[in-house]
Amino acid sequence: MKPGWVIALFVVLFAAVGYLFWETRPAVRLTREGVAVAEVAGDSVIIIERTVSRENILVPGVPDYIVFASDTIRFDRVDMRERMDRELIAFTYSHSNSLLMLKRSTRIFPQVEPLLAANGVPDDLKYLMAIESNVSENAVSLAGAAGLWQFMRDVGREYGLEVTATVDERYNIRKETIAACDYLKKSYARFGDWMTVAASYNGGINGIARKREQQQQSRALDLQLVEETSRYMFRILVAKLFFEDPESFGFQLDEKDYYPYFPPKRTVFVSESIDDLAAFAARYGLTYAQLRRANPWLRDMKLAAKTGKTYEILIPDLEAERNYFLHL
Repeated sequence: MKPGWVIALFVVLFAAVGYLFWETRPAVRLTREGVAVAEVAGDSVIIIERTVSRENILVPGVPDYIVFASDTIRFDRVDMRERMDRELIAFTYSHSNSLLMLKRSTRIFPQVEPLLAANGVPDDLKYLMAIESNVSENAVSLAGAAGLWQFMRDVGREYGLEVTATVDERYNIRKETIAACDYLKKSYARFGDWMTVAASYNGGINGIARKREQQQQSRALDLQLVEETSRYMFRILVAKLFFEDPESFGFQLDEKDYYPYFPPKRTVFVSESIDDLAAFAARYGLTYAQLRRANPWLRDMKLAAKTGKTYEILIPDLEAERNYFLHL
């Protein structure tokens, strides 16, 4: 065979293979909404995958000031602006955590805000939950801190929370929030500055007090602190900006994207032990899993009640939930 025919045959074979590959590929294109769409080709098995696309997202600029708990915090120093900028970047590009916090906020904040107000704690202190637990009522740290407000076992007990094998009130939204209010008010009585109070939630009241005395400064923002506590304060400030204006961070959600809050259908008061919580749940038309979801402080299949104590078990409104999703 002549060399020219060999080359021509090679080109034809190469083109044929390329055509077959093109026709049988699992073609994927990205729509404007950021959804990866796989087009069916031949008998190929195609997997359709939803992705998140946030193109051309710019980090919000550092503002001149922020009003936090009625105090004006100005960013007119180099160190203040750089520390703030770092956390603005972190919130903007920590996609999954930031998105989930936004979604949870509409379920958690309505339960916490009235408790803060009733206990004389500024509403802005709710953003501590974003830093502590990513606004997740079931959060638990590697060190053993639990709940929205991340109480350690001993500290929780110190502030009146029951922590046993069957009951852990660090997961009781109402009780843990009241305990957090007690801590925050105790700290404010010591420091008289809510941002310093926020720092003490991470660094401890005594720890921040020592630093203030050693460095002869009154505000935690003016102290040289370990990196975790130093960042903690600015993360709370950015959290306030983030929840108040998520679109400036590149997050655009519809109302239906948020997790709704449904008040309980009723509250059952219990003062005696319950040997079988699954059977207890069935009496109210619930599964054990549904009972636990509404009462994450129940930590076992039974409830060992303390003598003389009354427990409040929430019964979720399943009908309201169904109606909500039917009408989305």
